[in-house]
Amino acid sequence: MKVLIRENINISLESIRSQLLRTILTVLIIAIGISALVGILTSIDALKANLKSNFMRMGSNTFSIQNRSMQMGNQRHQSTFYKKISWHEAQEFKKEFTFPSYVSLSTRGTGNATVKYESEKTYPNIRVFGVDENYLVTSGEELSKGRNFSFTEINYGSPVAIIGSDLAETLFKRGQDPVGKTISIGPGRFRVIGVLASKGSSIGFSSDRNCYVPITNLRVYLPGNNLTYNISVLTVDPKQIDGAISEATGLFRTIRGLRSFEENNFSITKSDSMVNMMLENVGMIGLAAVIIGIITLFGAAIGLMNIMLVSVSERTREIGIRKALGATQKIIRNQFLVEAIVIAQIGGLLGVVLGIGVGNGVAKMIGGDFIIPWQWMILGFSLCFVVAILSGFIPAYRASKLDPIESLRYE
Repeated sequence: MKVLIRENINISLESIRSQLLRTILTVLIIAIGISALVGILTSIDALKANLKSNFMRMGSNTFSIQNRSMQMGNQRHQSTFYKKISWHEAQEFKKEFTFPSYVSLSTRGTGNATVKYESEKTYPNIRVFGVDENYLVTSGEELSKGRNFSFTEINYGSPVAIIGSDLAETLFKRGQDPVGKTISIGPGRFRVIGVLASKGSSIGFSSDRNCYVPITNLRVYLPGNNLTYNISVLTVDPKQIDGAISEATGLFRTIRGLRSFEENNFSITKSDSMVNMMLENVGMIGLAAVIIGIITLFGAAIGLMNIMLVSVSERTREIGIRKALGATQKIIRNQFLVEAIVIAQIGGLLGVVLGIGVGNGVAKMIGGDFIIPWQWMILGFSLCFVVAILSGFIPAYRASKLDPIESLRYE
């Protein structure tokens, strides 16, 4: 049996060499389909791992109070906006919330700031946030250099800043230490006291180019009622997260003067809910990848079938000689099936290699680790095997049914 299989493979390779151009085109079509499938699914696995890593860093015992909510579940995600959370409301909540936890206040000042240091400057795409001394704790951010804001700096609005790792690399060349240097953010000048550790990007968003200043300082540069504030809470005991949410809901309803029959005009969202929503969106991308791969492989199956039909036509005389020497219909059929499988698996191998390269290239860009997607590799080779059987059966069956006498007389 092993000898027969080895012989069929050798015959298949000889046939491939004899019709090299057609085989290469079919292999490339299969490889493109498999690489698209494996590459996108590998990228999605890397993205999921990155999201889960960031979630674990933030912790499952974190929730936020915002003026915006997102629908969850299988429904299409839609934003609902409520009344803005004012500075007075945020301050009162932080003062009155006595549950064992860390409470931080933050707000986004602008998303198109230009940051300068001496002759170096960034594009006007830097996001500037006002935060307090607890922000790094509740957000899961870590410092690679320097220190956190102090309570005094937050209280008095000191001109200090913490910057992301990419922002530090852009402004400070030749290995300069950013800590202690003075940068310009719009009209203001700030002394850098810390640099955040790199976290990469998730779904196109990265905190590595953000800039953080004391929230009281930001309010001076952006006066008025245009700002809305985000309240983040990290409970000391993860098991008490539900109790903390209930107490926070009651307290903020009291702060806003809501009566018992009135609905909440604010949103409370757990950190794991946001991650689940992102993973659901990523899952839709995976579905699109599967559809693209299947469509491409369908085209590859048609191409492979045509090559095999042409091969049967060109090798009719060879088939007649093999049958005259005693080859059965089963042997002839298996010979052409093996040939189709060999062509498909060559395309699958090339596609899997390209897909792993593309997927891990994306993983590198978002700061993820190199992964070997064994399940997608197995899926790729399995799909190639199915494509080979489906597209090779009709030509193989036709070859096995050829009359040996008519085949020998074929010109």
